[in-house]
Amino acid sequence: MDGSGRRARTALLAGIAMTLASPALAGTATRSPFGALADGSKVEAVTLTNGHGISAKVMTLGATLQSLIVPDRNGKADDIVLGQDSAAEYLARPNYFGASVGRYANRIAKGKFTLDGKTYTLETNDGPNHLHGGAKGFDKRLWKIDSVTGGAEPKVVLSYVSADGEAGYPGELRVTATYSLNDNNELRLEYRATTTKPTVLNLTNHSYFNLAGGSANKDVMAEKVTLHAARFTPVDATLIPTGERRAVAGTPFDFREAHMVGERIRDGRDQQIRYGRGYDHNYIVDGAPGTLRPAARIEDATSGRVMEMSVTAPGIQFYTGNFMDGTFFGKKNRVYRQGDAICLEPGVFPDSPNHADFPSARLDPGKTYSNVMVYRFSTDR
Repeated sequence: MDGSGRRARTALLAGIAMTLASPALAGTATRSPFGALADGSKVEAVTLTNGHGISAKVMTLGATLQSLIVPDRNGKADDIVLGQDSAAEYLARPNYFGASVGRYANRIAKGKFTLDGKTYTLETNDGPNHLHGGAKGFDKRLWKIDSVTGGAEPKVVLSYVSADGEAGYPGELRVTATYSLNDNNELRLEYRATTTKPTVLNLTNHSYFNLAGGSANKDVMAEKVTLHAARFTPVDATLIPTGERRAVAGTPFDFREAHMVGERIRDGRDQQIRYGRGYDHNYIVDGAPGTLRPAARIEDATSGRVMEMSVTAPGIQFYTGNFMDGTFFGKKNRVYRQGDAICLEPGVFPDSPNHADFPSARLDPGKTYSNVMVYRFSTDR
């Protein structure tokens, strides 16, 4: 074989090796109808898929993650998020499943905050407190699809314009939610927003995860959780932070090493467990806020699925579905009960507008809000 032949053969073998090492796997983004609401409004969905069998369906109602299909260690795919089968059910049975929550995710004490000397009054829809933007927050609004992109990293960008004064909040707010899925099995979600007046803002995604998959019909008590947080913010009886930053060491809230969800959730000796009916608390994520850093890991031994979550937010609300009481009905008419899912909700701390020493929820004109979360999926095989 002459020199040119050897070079050609070497190049061919190198190309084959490169292809085997990093296959070019095509992703897709498919836009489709997803039913209608009672008033006739049409709902759409965009399904993002990658080359490894993962797909994420995003619905325009609430910019909601309606389904998330992930293979287990044997390659069997299943839906790992709770939700409803039709768009209309999300309004008929409002439980924030997979929704984009705002303007202010989590709680604001007594539905009041003061900004630049003016007191704003919000709806109290959670006992004495304001929760998740009120009875008609961003989760119950129709978002607009701005763009859909296929290729190596399929993506959908959705937007919503919240009027000045909507739900009692100041400023016209322009919000985008961008979902993308890559071949590293990472689902990335970024919220961005601008305002016309000083306001407060805390956007998050409220997906309920069960890594065993919907067909397994199991709770999450045996799933192992790791939280990269040395401190959390204790709450009062109405789940409003007291202002304390408490070390997790020596408490049932210490997940710096992996623990099963159910291992200490019934420890009634801890008043915080009693207040939350389990875990419903904000953890202070280790590292510098604003930088993308590890926040949580969930492992399911039965399926082998693993989910790692990185965030830019200062905190993450760890919630174990404690208020699902058997009256919650979801996909395929399954009854959702206490402990059937795990929520990981990154954002600023609950009630931050009323705590000067908490990370600020303030957004001013000319500034851009950003909250990024990345979910990475793998198996333990």
